Amino acid sequence: MSVQVGQAFGKHLFGAVGALGVVFLRLALTAVVLGLVWRPALPKSWRDRGLIMALGTAIAGMNVIYLALERLDVGVAVTLQFLGPLVLALIGSRRLLDFLWAVLAWVGVFLFANPGAGGGLTLAGTVFALVSGASMATYVVLNKRAGAKTSDGSYLAYAVAWAAVLSLPTGVWEGGTALLEPWVLAAGLGVALLSAAIPYTLDMAALRRLPPRTVAVLESLEPAVAGLAAMVVLGEILTGVQWLAIGCVVAASVGAVYTPRKHKPKR
Repeated sequence: MSVQVGQAFGKHLFGAVGALGVVFLRLALTAVVLGLVWRPALPKSWRDRGLIMALGTAIAGMNVIYLALERLDVGVAVTLQFLGPLVLALIGSRRLLDFLWAVLAWVGVFLFANPGAGGGLTLAGTVFALVSGASMATYVVLNKRAGAKTSDGSYLAYAVAWAAVLSLPTGVWEGGTALLEPWVLAAGLGVALLSAAIPYTLDMAALRRLPPRTVAVLESLEPAVAGLAAMVVLGEILTGVQWLAIGCVVAASVGAVYTPRKHKPKR
């Protein structure tokens, strides 16, 4: 809920600093907050530093979702974004049931693309959402590796800082001096806390207490939460067909993660 409410409020700032300006504010202020909380020490190994930079690049790629939000409703964009983790969950599977989950997800995409859905999809918005989804899948893999390296959020703090550096040129180019206005900084801090700093921290806390599969199932509900958050915060009303499309992708995500897989017995 925190992520999606934060993203919905972030869309409010597009008129002031643009989507790229919001991305830079979100990442830069999140890096500051996480740095103050974790006070991380820089890893001495270049391999670990490379992991941090790769994770930060994936985080920067995830923030391409804001470019999709310029062109699509929040619920639609987030649903397309979640196809990335869904594909990751299905990779390598040969089960008929997983094939059916994939079909259900693509039925959702087809419903969005249908002109009768209430606006359909734009090519640019779809591409940006899918790029963000691919980056999210990469983030899942790399964040698991980073979590195995340290018990705190030090790697994540440096990764977000690297993502902020990557977003600096485009953010300043689009946002300009408006990025320094006090009300923009205050609003940006709120977006950073809601959509990044708080959920990243809660993710880590949840993964220490719950099985990863349970966390993944709960996070699969994000597209539906995104639609509700956008309706309340932005007044974006989705059609019945669009809600059906979101339901297809959410059901496919939950099914792909939750259905048990048979393990080959060890010899």
